[in-house]
Amino acid sequence: MRVLVTGSADGLGKAAAETLLAAGHDVVVHVRNRERLDAVRASLDRGAEVVVGDLGHLDQTRDVAEQANALGRMDAVIHNAGVYTTGPAVMPVNVVAPYALTMLMHRPDRLVYLSSGAHRSGRPQLAGLDWSGGRVTGSYSDSKLFVTTLTVALARLWPDVVSNAVDPGWVPTRMGGPNAPDDLRLGHVTQEWLATSDDPDALTSGGYWHHQHRSMPHASAHDEAFQAELLDALARFTGIEFA
Repeated sequence: MRVLVTGSADGLGKAAAETLLAAGHDVVVHVRNRERLDAVRASLDRGAEVVVGDLGHLDQTRDVAEQANALGRMDAVIHNAGVYTTGPAVMPVNVVAPYALTMLMHRPDRLVYLSSGAHRSGRPQLAGLDWSGGRVTGSYSDSKLFVTTLTVALARLWPDVVSNAVDPGWVPTRMGGPNAPDDLRLGHVTQEWLATSDDPDALTSGGYWHHQHRSMPHASAHDEAFQAELLDALARFTGIEFA
């Protein structure tokens, strides 16, 4: 299978890309800029292809989608790139970029979005949000609630695509810190499983997963009115209509 993994220069994205390559899959890695290419050099030397662009900027996100489409249709996309911050980049990277890439890329068979247990503290409130990152108007928890809601909405509205969200746990990456208590391998195995496995459970859609176990997300993720409000807000900000 051909799998694109965003944010694959380090952490969970890098681990997922390397594991998928070792399993014999065709992998497309993603880095923020060309200076980061050395971080994925080992994957490139093993046959991976690469797309380059800063997902904090909508114009570069559009370009990443064009680069990916030029390589051909993906079987699966793991939307791993994210920032753990209350800073202005949290909405563009964690929410806008996954939406824009999903709408602009050739539609894959499977979509996997990185969520977080912190999404349960998110607020289902969109009024006043600055999606551009020009100012801080939402939290990390909010962003993960929104991307989880996007996941569930896609599962409902695109029945031909398997769409799932993953809570990787608190793992020892650059984002999670060296003292994080969770298992790093378990942090990325669920993404790989959902992207490539023929296990019947992995082929179900609309799930929220932690270490290959499905659980219920924040109730707002299943609220169809909130889903519609979110999709409309993202479409209006990006100028990219929901397909």
